[in-house]
Amino acid sequence: MSMNDPLAAVLSKILNYAKISNQEVLLKNNSKTIKKVLDIMKENGYVGAFEEIKDGKAGMLKLHLVGKLNNTGVIKPRFAVKKDQFEKYEKRFLPSRDFGIIIVSTNKGMMTHAEAKSKGIGGKLISYCY
Repeated sequence: MSMNDPLAAVLSKILNYAKISNQEVLLKNNSKTIKKVLDIMKENGYVGAFEEIKDGKAGMLKLHLVGKLNNTGVIKPRFAVKKDQFEKYEKRFLPSRDFGIIIVSTNKGMMTHAEAKSKGIGGKLISYCY
């Protein structure tokens, strides 16, 4: 597990646990970015609730899986996208139209690519999930 990209490490661990049909994952990495990505995945029904566990260090996250995750990962490099360029990346990272989400970091905070499109703002691509 590479510590150069904690988000990538977390998403691959979640995916591995989802593939073996585990119900819970304990994640050691715990940052605002990771929590926000998990929040967006939860809002869109890909993962269940998560809770913070204080361990005296950075803390851990206990994440419940709901069994709806097919694939997830980070997008490297973090492409900058203008508000009318999302289509190209949807084709690249998602299996079909209106299926899955791309998480985008914008100047209005992190959101799905669909929200960013409807608000007419661009941003940097962070990860995908379907």
